[in-house]
Amino acid sequence: MSITDQTLDARGLSCPLPILKTRQALNTMTGGQTLKIIATDLGFVKDISGFCQQTGNVLVSSSEQGHEHVFVIRKS
Repeated sequence: MSITDQTLDARGLSCPLPILKTRQALNTMTGGQTLKIIATDLGFVKDISGFCQQTGNVLVSSSEQGHEHVFVIRKS
């Protein structure tokens, strides 16, 4: 398991809250830091790749653990 700089628990939140919380968390971070997001909303799963492309951040990894989706983003 990789170490991340910050973790965002977005389980149980519905769209658009996971994206908004992700943006807020990234705004508090410096370039190169990583954010781990745990989410259950399928809309977020579909949107996170586009969000990263739009904001210039890097989607480092994504995985599914049961009903939870785990993403790691590196802030650019």
